[in-house]
Amino acid sequence: MSEQDKSTVKFYDLSLAERLQRLVEEAGLTDEEALALSGAAGLTPEGADHMVENVVGTFALPLGIAQHFLVNGREVLVPMAIEEPSVIAAASFMAKLARTGGGFTAHTTPPEMIAQVQVLDLEDPQAARIRLLEHRQELLALADQVDPVIQQLGGGARDLDVRLIESSPVGPFLVVHIIYDVRDAMGANAVNTVAERLTPQIERISGGRVLLRILSNLADRRLARARCTIKANALAFEAFSAEEVIDGIIQAWAFAAADPYRAATHNKGIMNGIDPVVIATGNDWRAVEAGAHAYAARNGRYTSLTTWSRDEEGNLEGTLEMPMAVGIVGGATRVHPAARAALKLMGVKTASELAQVIVSVGLAQNLGALRALATEGIQRGHMTLHARQVAVAAGAEGDAVERLAEQLVAEKNVRSDRAEQILREWHQAGKEK
Repeated sequence: MSEQDKSTVKFYDLSLAERLQRLVEEAGLTDEEALALSGAAGLTPEGADHMVENVVGTFALPLGIAQHFLVNGREVLVPMAIEEPSVIAAASFMAKLARTGGGFTAHTTPPEMIAQVQVLDLEDPQAARIRLLEHRQELLALADQVDPVIQQLGGGARDLDVRLIESSPVGPFLVVHIIYDVRDAMGANAVNTVAERLTPQIERISGGRVLLRILSNLADRRLARARCTIKANALAFEAFSAEEVIDGIIQAWAFAAADPYRAATHNKGIMNGIDPVVIATGNDWRAVEAGAHAYAARNGRYTSLTTWSRDEEGNLEGTLEMPMAVGIVGGATRVHPAARAALKLMGVKTASELAQVIVSVGLAQNLGALRALATEGIQRGHMTLHARQVAVAAGAEGDAVERLAEQLVAEKNVRSDRAEQILREWHQAGKEK
């Protein structure tokens, strides 16, 4: 395919082989990396057997590429592992709209995780708290000895705090927080080890009994933030004026900001963009989910993770802030071939860069959902893509998949029973001929 053809042919319209070849050329992937992304030579059952227990095989998800993302001035191809139709298309289109205002600007706070140590059976919890704080430097110095590699890379212990839980089902107790910079790791193993290592000293100083020693997934010291501006004239489409679209998006966001029932679905839509990238890069999507929802309720009421408003020029402006504990070293990011290839495809060199891309995708996905909800409705685009899945499930093959999907959408009846009925009618018609 010539360079001119590449610029005019949409990625979506290419064949599977052509899409993969374009990624090889644009990201400099090796043949092995390309095969890993395609699923032809990714994680083997033998490899999986070393990752989890009782392995019988592997389970694949569709891996698509979100396009048009400009994050901090850099073009990024974004791998997304997800089974839900319309998500990748929506994220890509919203990223394209965001380019009208310069793309996404994102940044992160230092990669600091929290190790929690629960201290029980204290005669005087308040006095024990003060003693632990007086030994802060001693405890931090000990924490710094746990992982020399992280310390050499510039990470290590950063702070120590002690919280008093005055009322609980088992009475008062202390919680020691050790703040630990994990650099480019997700950090669970590192901070859990720190908590274990400090236990004898915490018990000696406090006079209490340590029970739980584990990280917190409310990683509110490890935040990722993204913002974008969409030029007003880019938002008008079909019968909807730019003013109507902007008003609708802001009003739809306000619903989520005010009502936790709406906020739960609103934030799920954000995670529709975030989780697939976290999964594709071999990170712990459950930890990211837990941190996101806990952060959404940090002020005592569950609310939206995003904000949407007009800027001084009347353009639409959005922001997203949330914990983002992801890494590019260790765990599945090291042993899963497709995860390694996905990181190379994205061109990220640090965990911070990865978090910046992921939070930008979350903001784009939220914009796509709000735009659809506030204008044509969420089902129009979603059901068009969902119709293909229904067609395949009904037994359609080859060219019949698209043909059947188009008929289901035209009838506005995307149902499995109708799909099966149409296939029977086609089959009978073919017999009669």
